[in-house]
Amino acid sequence: MRLTKVLEALGGGLKKYMNDADPELTGIQMDSRKVKPGDLFVAITGFQIDGHMFINEAIDNGASAVIGENELELAIPYIQVFDSRLALGRAASAFYQHPSRKHTVIGITGTNGKTTVSYILKHILEHAGRSCSLLGTVSYIINNEVYKPSNTTPDALQIQELVSKSNDEFVVLEVSSHALKQYRIEGLELDYGLFTNLSHDHLDYHPTIDDYFEAKTLMYNYMKKEGSAVVSRLGEWGDKLTSILRAKEIPVYSIGYDDLHDLKIEDIKLNGETRFDIKMGGITYSLTFPSPGLHNVYNAAMAFLTAVKIGISPDLIAEALKTFPGVPGRFEMISHPEGATFIVDYAHTKDAIEYCLQAAQEHEAVNIKHIFGFRGERDKTKRVHMIKASASMSDEFTLTFDDLNGISEEEMANELKELNERYGMNKGKVITDRTLAIRYAWENARSGEWILITGKGPEEYQSMYELPTSSDKETLLYLQKMQNKEKVIG
Repeated sequence: MRLTKVLEALGGGLKKYMNDADPELTGIQMDSRKVKPGDLFVAITGFQIDGHMFINEAIDNGASAVIGENELELAIPYIQVFDSRLALGRAASAFYQHPSRKHTVIGITGTNGKTTVSYILKHILEHAGRSCSLLGTVSYIINNEVYKPSNTTPDALQIQELVSKSNDEFVVLEVSSHALKQYRIEGLELDYGLFTNLSHDHLDYHPTIDDYFEAKTLMYNYMKKEGSAVVSRLGEWGDKLTSILRAKEIPVYSIGYDDLHDLKIEDIKLNGETRFDIKMGGITYSLTFPSPGLHNVYNAAMAFLTAVKIGISPDLIAEALKTFPGVPGRFEMISHPEGATFIVDYAHTKDAIEYCLQAAQEHEAVNIKHIFGFRGERDKTKRVHMIKASASMSDEFTLTFDDLNGISEEEMANELKELNERYGMNKGKVITDRTLAIRYAWENARSGEWILITGKGPEEYQSMYELPTSSDKETLLYLQKMQNKEKVIG
């Protein structure tokens, strides 16, 4: 594709230093080390590294043109733009021939539930005989091939390339607030935009909760002309978003507890299994869902309403929900020989923790224990709220390390001890080695107890711990294996 053709997608306000050249582009890169002859290099001003510092390296590697924000004169065509991130998304979309237009694209945003809703939707679609790609926190799945994710939402270049590779009819995409602020979905066009909820999170990145909400609303700038929104109106933020979208004349379908919603949730039963009714168009459907907890009622309802709007029959959706296999690292259960239940979950906000602990209460756990920690250099304002939630809803909890992200072990250990002393209600203790915290809970587990390990889900550890394991689930399976060996030897 010619450079001038790509530039058409960037809009106005460009300063072009073309040198009368219009090279044929062979690719687009934002990493100078990956540049090959004929590539367009886009210099991104990052949070730690400025891509403009590597323009000469990109040229040495064969770049045929460069996009950047600084005023420069180069030996090859250079295009100065106001925002390189914005330009990257639009250029990548043009280069890959606007791939989202050949799919039905479903974007999902919200603080909690994005991953679970995306997996439920994928399961429903495939149960109905439709093919579906998924781009999210746990994995990227394209044409039934699984790729390890780099972020909740891929960067703008990667997302256009992945969607271009997909031969699936549907693409389901988790959309984070960071991605929206950083134009990672720029150039993408959505058929459906789902909003799950909003709660206290990422206030290390967003100055206020209102700024966080406004970032979420940016997803709806990328709707196709015929696109529509599916909104959970179980909280004030869903109501607020609905008003905003209706003012933009974007069709909104909602879930809630009242008849005014397109899907009304009724008669929830959570004692040992998840059963609930939904009412749509005057018809009531009784549903069974394998994943426990009230929050999963909401997740299943969101997926149900979206699938109906896509055109899948309610009866077929109900069948699919019965067989949902769950999500790796989302309320994933590991059995204990003594009859205890261990749960691995990604919950890292106050609301998500409350959902998990509430699910244990609803399933009549005789005792609830909770293991969790905090990430260094991330939103510190939510830590007190998380501890208060755990202290009020669990019988005992253990604070341990999560990803330190450059914070010293001593600093994090001291903060855990201080938070426990001030807000732990005499229910907590600190075991900094995450694997040893899990081992302590395993060795002391009793029948009927539920032990929840939250914060990392399927993610691998970044720190080195005493046990030879790389994730919470792997640690539990290791302890399970060791205990079985001891029984055989004994």
